[in-house]
Amino acid sequence: MYPRQFDYVAPGSLDEAFGALGDTSKVMAGGMSLIPLMKMRLFSPGTVVDIGRIGGLDTIDDHGDHISIGALVRHAETASSGAVPTALATAASLTGDVQVRNRGTTCGALAHADVAADQPAGALACGAVMVAQSASGTREIPASEFFVDALTSALHHDEILTSVKIPKAGDGEGSAYDKLGRRGGRSDYAVAGAAAWVKKSNGSIEAARVALTGVGTKPQLADGVAEALVGTDGSDGAVEAAADRALEGVTVLEDLYGSEEYKSHLAKVYVTRAVKQALANI
Repeated sequence: MYPRQFDYVAPGSLDEAFGALGDTSKVMAGGMSLIPLMKMRLFSPGTVVDIGRIGGLDTIDDHGDHISIGALVRHAETASSGAVPTALATAASLTGDVQVRNRGTTCGALAHADVAADQPAGALACGAVMVAQSASGTREIPASEFFVDALTSALHHDEILTSVKIPKAGDGEGSAYDKLGRRGGRSDYAVAGAAAWVKKSNGSIEAARVALTGVGTKPQLADGVAEALVGTDGSDGAVEAAADRALEGVTVLEDLYGSEEYKSHLAKVYVTRAVKQALANI
């Protein structure tokens, strides 16, 4: 199918991009999510604002206590960067196929807020902060507040997600991501997936964050799991017991790829796997 008629703007600067944004506009970076939706006419923006020609948005920068991933950094670059925490790097490496990973962007995947995408879970587990800019200024949005609903983020219509800030891993910290893909392996969108970050000190888990994707109405933190992990020794039994709380506060969605019961089971399985691997990565 072909998309409905739309205007196309390719600004050379952020200021020009802000000036082109309106109530019916949509920002495009790599276009790997936007273009298919437009072709199926599931989304019909009045104007597409292509930020791909704007300089200075295509780097991963080290800022001491955190790294910053620019809006035009490709999935493949996030996956291969040694500076990116394991959970997010792994999620990027499992995003789409080779062509998608070489064209699509990490910030684009986050802004798209798909219920079954990989990198939102990694960003949540790693404690990411989204940097949104508009003509009126800049604001920072914690990942825990960014994913509002299916394909809905906290970005305002006049804002662009220009970067995402990720805390750098410290001593005793590890993270991981794992999923079941829709085609039975680890490719394609997640039927269910989980990302985990843990911090261990003096033999026990001091802090944790665990996030789910593919299961509910949005990528979200499994706070019950993190709460159950803190204070334990991280043994297999402790991790499995914590994973039983994976669905607290989660509305499980049945779809073509799994029933409620099946997805609920997978959520616990992949939470267990992600937490155990995060502990192994310390």
